[in-house]
Amino acid sequence: MDFDLSDDHRLIQRTVRDFATNEVAPVAEELDREKRFPYELVKQLGELSLMGIPFPEEVGGGGGDTLAYALAVEELTRVDSSVAITLCAHTSLGTQPIYLFGSPEQRAEWLPRLCAGEILGAFGLTEPEAGSDAGNVKTRAQLDGGEWVVNGAKQFITNAGTDISGVVCITARTGEDEISNLIVPHGTPGYEQGEPYRKMGWHASDTRPLTFTDCRVPEGNLLGPRGGGFKQFLHVLDIGRIGVAAMGLGLAQGALDQALAYAKERKAFGQPISKFQAIQAKLADMATEIEAARLLVYKAARLKDRRESFTLTAAQAKLKTGRLAVRCAEEAVQIHGGYGYIEEYPVCRFYRDAKILTIGEGTDEVQQMVIARALGA
Repeated sequence: MDFDLSDDHRLIQRTVRDFATNEVAPVAEELDREKRFPYELVKQLGELSLMGIPFPEEVGGGGGDTLAYALAVEELTRVDSSVAITLCAHTSLGTQPIYLFGSPEQRAEWLPRLCAGEILGAFGLTEPEAGSDAGNVKTRAQLDGGEWVVNGAKQFITNAGTDISGVVCITARTGEDEISNLIVPHGTPGYEQGEPYRKMGWHASDTRPLTFTDCRVPEGNLLGPRGGGFKQFLHVLDIGRIGVAAMGLGLAQGALDQALAYAKERKAFGQPISKFQAIQAKLADMATEIEAARLLVYKAARLKDRRESFTLTAAQAKLKTGRLAVRCAEEAVQIHGGYGYIEEYPVCRFYRDAKILTIGEGTDEVQQMVIARALGA
């Protein structure tokens, strides 16, 4: 496998790194403190063609590939997870189902605006009794006079309640033993967004419950064949794990960046603490684990781009980077000492943001199940 990035990939990496450094970093702490959605940053991401990176130009996308997308997510998360998850959930979960399974009419209606970042996409899978047990969907959709009548509830949904939210793709039981995916536009009567959750982290991202009460959408809003929803969302989750793995990688790298910079400035006993062996050991372990994780994330992306099986590698990457993000954030706080517990320092925010990466897009335990099954266990 070629470990070098192409010139195009390096250009994406530099572009997003510059954007994250110059535009996101100066406002990240304020957005987090005020729990304010980053509308202006999302608009700028759209103008840079970053909201639709992995989709073809003919549907309005950026014409990149999965690796380019992973690089963008990584660079954003090095600075701020809330902005990164907004792009990640929009691309992997909100836009991807319509691109993969949508009819030509559905693609034409939604993809140009989604890829441009004019509207945000969301994916409604998780329910009170359908989290890790994703197939235990209770939301129902019944045909009535050429329309699907949807009743049910979703929870922990990202991007569905902003002023620029456009569409949510939801899983619903369309028969006793069949699950289908449906497109529900923002503003449809009977579709309501609940109040935002009070979260540990990701304060500047939008996460809330959704309810559907006799919500009617046209029969043509069915995504793909009726009853194909289970296979569809499993494939979407596989793709989404590459994005979340890139987030874990980026957060771990960001934690190392902050820890190294602080260790070189902070002096104790007459010298920078970076000169002490105990601190050096922490930094060395972080850097080594991050580089190993980076290879795993990039491998998963490259496998997908070569249209080879990537389910196993994506699960391994997600499992590895989620745990690594938590560990690196903790070590970065430890290296900062008392200042690591102060909100003005980014590592405090990184520490709060890291834990969800071992839960969202499939818990660590689910990833272990996926990996074990792939091994034939």
